[in-house]
Amino acid sequence: MLEEKQGSIVEIIFHNSENGYTVAIFETETEAFTAVGNLPGAAVGRNYVVRGEFIIHPTYGEQFSIKEFEETLPSTKDGIREFLSSGAMKGIGRKTAAAIVSHFGTDTLRVIEEEPERLTEIPGIGKKTADKIVESFASHREFANIVLYLQQYGIGAGYAMKLYQVYEGDTIKAVEENPYRLVEDVFGIGFRKADKIAAKMGVAPDDEFRIKSGVKFTLSYFAGEGNTFLPRGMLCEKTGQLLELPTEVIDDELTSMAFEGEIHIENLENRNVVFLEAYYMAEQNVCKCLASINSARLKPISGSVESLISRTEAATGIYLSENQKHAVTTSLNMGVSVITGGPGTGKTTIINTIINILEESGLKTAIAAPTGRAAKRITETSGHYASTIHRLLEYYFSESENMMRFGKTKEDPLDYDAVIVDEASMIDLMLMNGLVSAIRPGTRLIIVGDADQLPSVGAGNVLRDIIDSEFIYCTKLTEIFRQAKESMIVVNAHRINSGEYPDCNAKGKDFFLLRRNGEKEMLETIKELCLTRLPGYYEGVSPTADIQILTPVRKGLLGSMNLNRELQQVMNPPADDLEEKQIGDRLFREGDKVMQIRNNYQMTWKNVEDFTEGEGVFNGDVGFIRKIDKEFNEMTVVYDETRYATYHFNQLDELELAYAITVHKSQGSEFPIVVMPVSWFPPMLATRNLLYTGVTRGKKAVVLVGSENKLNAMVDNDRIRERYSGLGARLKKMLSLESDMGRI
Repeated sequence: MLEEKQGSIVEIIFHNSENGYTVAIFETETEAFTAVGNLPGAAVGRNYVVRGEFIIHPTYGEQFSIKEFEETLPSTKDGIREFLSSGAMKGIGRKTAAAIVSHFGTDTLRVIEEEPERLTEIPGIGKKTADKIVESFASHREFANIVLYLQQYGIGAGYAMKLYQVYEGDTIKAVEENPYRLVEDVFGIGFRKADKIAAKMGVAPDDEFRIKSGVKFTLSYFAGEGNTFLPRGMLCEKTGQLLELPTEVIDDELTSMAFEGEIHIENLENRNVVFLEAYYMAEQNVCKCLASINSARLKPISGSVESLISRTEAATGIYLSENQKHAVTTSLNMGVSVITGGPGTGKTTIINTIINILEESGLKTAIAAPTGRAAKRITETSGHYASTIHRLLEYYFSESENMMRFGKTKEDPLDYDAVIVDEASMIDLMLMNGLVSAIRPGTRLIIVGDADQLPSVGAGNVLRDIIDSEFIYCTKLTEIFRQAKESMIVVNAHRINSGEYPDCNAKGKDFFLLRRNGEKEMLETIKELCLTRLPGYYEGVSPTADIQILTPVRKGLLGSMNLNRELQQVMNPPADDLEEKQIGDRLFREGDKVMQIRNNYQMTWKNVEDFTEGEGVFNGDVGFIRKIDKEFNEMTVVYDETRYATYHFNQLDELELAYAITVHKSQGSEFPIVVMPVSWFPPMLATRNLLYTGVTRGKKAVVLVGSENKLNAMVDNDRIRERYSGLGARLKKMLSLESDMGRI
């Protein structure tokens, strides 16, 4: 049973204008307390009836957690004056509010609502100002009524605010007509929430809007798992389970959805499959663009490839193998080419050689990677600037469309003669679609990556599909070079990839297995390794900067979430001189190692060495919390020891502790020392290619902690979850058509 309190706000401690989240001192006739919850437009002097419960916050003590609220209009002169000057009414400051209340008294709000023309009786208020006040009051009351209406369907004030921003005065009408439209129109309202709202409104279980929304939710959910389509039977089965309806009812609705352009149905490799329209269009366009780029006439280089390679070898002192020379030659002679291989096979040497030849030929070259960490690593190893693909394509927020867009497109393409993309295993279908759409035919596109690493987080299996289709020429690098052979990390990575067990604990080498049985023992060993053993063994190693814990999972004793809590306690324990900030279940402390978990292209930073400024902090960037300022609600994070970025507290959902991260999050990065638990993990995660990906992140040492049996089981588990992707089939079909045309 929710407790009800009636009173007003006397102090605002924190207010997020975007979602209405508020921390305030709330005062009733008999008590004052801290209240937290969503109160859009909250300001000192506003009156509310709030319903909720008292909770004990671990840091801030007792708080009243607001679940529902209703704003009430004040009835006293003082209350009305505070309300009018609280910021709720445009055009009214403190002096104007005082003048209005002095003139109309307790009748003020009735006058504004019923006789607004009388506002001009106040000196200094003309018709324009009066109109602003009336419009603002009407909008305020309209929103208050909408919030009250939506609460009965379980829609809180934060979501009500989002709905109102989209539908304005038509909010109630939009929700009543089709609550499932909220899923697509309002960010943050998913199918399950819309379904609960619809159920409370009495929408029938077999309503066509419900079925259509369920189908799209199922396709979107499996797109999040990496699939661009689902077989029709599987889609009907999964959607039927979700909606608790017969599969026949779902199947009947698919045809009309396809007719309306919401989904695409086709026969692909002898099976009936269903796409969300966006993924179908993306696959079609990627195929079309790859074919166009691959067949276009290229700008010539400044001599024979052989002589240019020899000149580069002489200048750098690095000599290429025959297969490496072949990779360079095909990349320079073809519109699109792929270079793939594991660690130590010379991919970086090939990229550097290609760049040198292109630059010597006066050809303008762009180098890019899917993540900021990967781009930074390319810059460090090649000496040539590399950007993220998103930055290359000038990703930006379109205010008119309220969504992110690529600035570089088919209509305004990239101005380069060659584009080299590294770490291509991480590229998903939608990013590939944006990239190839912006590349003009006549540009060389060189795709480099390790196809045996984990596939992209987003939908598609782009690199693997392109290689397997054989539509694009691919050079596969298999030879490990002499210097790389000295590293057991490289040797063992190739052993793991070929299904052989790694050779651990060779004397004087860099690959170790510390045999531990229970998870608690593994956890304690990991903490000990980070705190004392590894910094003591490797001279100059920083426990936080140079050691990275990688784990297959987020949850559980050995998941990244718990590992971060445990490691934070020993590597950066509480101290009187270290400020802290609690956000939900996450605690940030000055000195903590943190990771940016999404691309933020607008985030500004300052370089303390040369005083330059820039924009952009990217998914996977790792930094350290330098300062937490509770007076200004800000936290400063330093990246690369020189770039300082300041986050407002309402932006902290972009950060996570990074003492431990998942193997998926580590893709595209390298770390001096990698420590990885090897225990029982779900079979879909305890796979050979996940182990391979984790091992290849380490440069100086890899330390596995756990059971040799579990390690061997991961090597044996060559299960790669099938991704439903049509790109490979479409490229094979194009190759077949080209062959048929060649025979005519």
